[in-house]
Amino acid sequence: MKQLDNILYRVKKPARYTGGEWNSIQKDWDKTPVRIALIYPDLYEIGMSNMAIPILYELLNNQPDVLAERAYAPWVDMAAEMRAADIPLFSLESGHPLREFDILGFSLGYELTYTNVLDMLDLAKIPVLASERDDSHPLVIAGGSCALNPEPMADFVDLFVLGDGEEVVLELVDSFRNWRQRGISRGELLRRAATIPGIYVPGLYQVEYQPDGLIKSVSPRVPEAKPSVQRRIVSKLPPPVTKPVVPYIEVVHDRGMIEIQRGCTHGCRFCQASVIYRPVRVRPQEEILQAVEDIIASTGYTEVSLVSLSTSDYPDIDELVSGIRRRYPNLALSLPSLYIDSFSLELMDSLSLYKKTGLTFAPEAGSEKLRQGINKNISEEGLLEIAGSAFDRGWTGLKLYFMLGLPGETRDDIEGIVNLVDKVRSVGRQTKGRTPQIRITLSTFVPKPHTPFQWQAQESGESIQAKHELLKSGLSRKGIKFSWRDPETSLLETVLSRGDRRLGQVIYRAWQLGCVFDSWSEHFNYQKWLEAFKEAGLDPGFYAWRQRSLDEILPWSHIDVGVSTNFLKREYQRSLQGKLTRDCRKEACLACGLENWQPACQQKLAEAKKSSLTAAKS
Repeated sequence: MKQLDNILYRVKKPARYTGGEWNSIQKDWDKTPVRIALIYPDLYEIGMSNMAIPILYELLNNQPDVLAERAYAPWVDMAAEMRAADIPLFSLESGHPLREFDILGFSLGYELTYTNVLDMLDLAKIPVLASERDDSHPLVIAGGSCALNPEPMADFVDLFVLGDGEEVVLELVDSFRNWRQRGISRGELLRRAATIPGIYVPGLYQVEYQPDGLIKSVSPRVPEAKPSVQRRIVSKLPPPVTKPVVPYIEVVHDRGMIEIQRGCTHGCRFCQASVIYRPVRVRPQEEILQAVEDIIASTGYTEVSLVSLSTSDYPDIDELVSGIRRRYPNLALSLPSLYIDSFSLELMDSLSLYKKTGLTFAPEAGSEKLRQGINKNISEEGLLEIAGSAFDRGWTGLKLYFMLGLPGETRDDIEGIVNLVDKVRSVGRQTKGRTPQIRITLSTFVPKPHTPFQWQAQESGESIQAKHELLKSGLSRKGIKFSWRDPETSLLETVLSRGDRRLGQVIYRAWQLGCVFDSWSEHFNYQKWLEAFKEAGLDPGFYAWRQRSLDEILPWSHIDVGVSTNFLKREYQRSLQGKLTRDCRKEACLACGLENWQPACQQKLAEAKKSSLTAAKS
């Protein structure tokens, strides 16, 4: 695009917009009938570190009649230049305007990117509202973790892909081919798409509200729409991406990445990922070893990351690491998301190229009682023992993550954070040589959909601020560096994650008022959001600060993630009692609703049933 030459020199990091990266795929536009743009609604550096888009990029481009290209949200300087020069938003591979594609697929991984979606549609000269689009416009679809409460974005998205996208996306492409061949209407395409398991078409549903604002019902308007839409789950992980696009500029995770397993069974009650990515699916070791070889050959990367929600839970992870180290002694290997224990420390020590700069622990709460309530099975004694072992092994820094506003939290729990940090600091001072540095990161508890805490209220901003001040006073005297997130940002995240369809008008108005890149502190404008809520006649407190009844119809009640509501209610009650629930991969099956997906779960259930019958007979 020659027009870009006139503006790229005026924006930061122009390589974000030029494309042409190593391993990028550019098919013949005129000879490829189905054209899909895969879009991440945040900066190039963030989106290029996302794992979902490369999987779909490779999967779709392997189809002979499909081309898949990429687009990311232009930074505010580039967006302004594009509007001034009347340049529509385009793809990186071919430079074609997004409005010329057949399907636009947005990856929604964080609620504070919602206004970016609207801004990108507007930059592409595509109507922002789904109701204003016709057969001449691309089909706008969305997936990702946020899609499991699709209602806040229902006004803007034609259809949502729920859960694992590797199989359902290909089925959707088949449906699109048939639609084009038969020349049927856009509305007919959406009705047919609604019959595909894992596809939710919000326009085919009607939501009714009670006078008090609670949801009265969510009901299908056509026979093709199902009363409950199930999340798609792939039984086997797709082949790893071994020829990823290599960026010209530094990105957040600038290295090769291999997903070694999907899912987590630790069951932290605040964690949405531990629910929506169940069951655990493991990639075979030989497949991982081959992927490492292929990535090195196709990219030139000297670092590879083994990615999982809890990497140390991978079966025989030490054997896998040893195998990689033997084959590639000069390869830097990173293991994110380790559940820190003595085994993990030994594992990291085995990586001779691993720089011993800092470790990250996530105790989350300051007292053992509160940790049991959130199902975080970490004792103070155990944490101090691991911290001491890490310092003795030469680690020079420790970052501790804590969450404020957890259900049942008291002032004693806040003071418990100060006391725990003080004890860790004392352990560090006993280490010979340089005294380790300790950093604290604080976040505000956000009750997420499809978790045992989905019914909980979020603590008010004033209360959270008071707790911040208490911690600041206690920790600053000890010379501890700490950071925290603005409670107003966490409030908006809660509202958007737990909101209903009425929030569409708030998101739309906030975007009109200039809200974009809300996840970036320099652009987040809380007052504009409050203005948007006021104009819509909605109260953010209704969505965030209200304790919900266990029998209330939630905005996402018609979305079935596989884990049963009864299981979530049991976990909610156990949290109130301060009871731990053991990891089902090591203990008895918990009957969460997904037991039919795992042979090990079926065996455990059969054994439990047999044991129960034997006990009854005796």
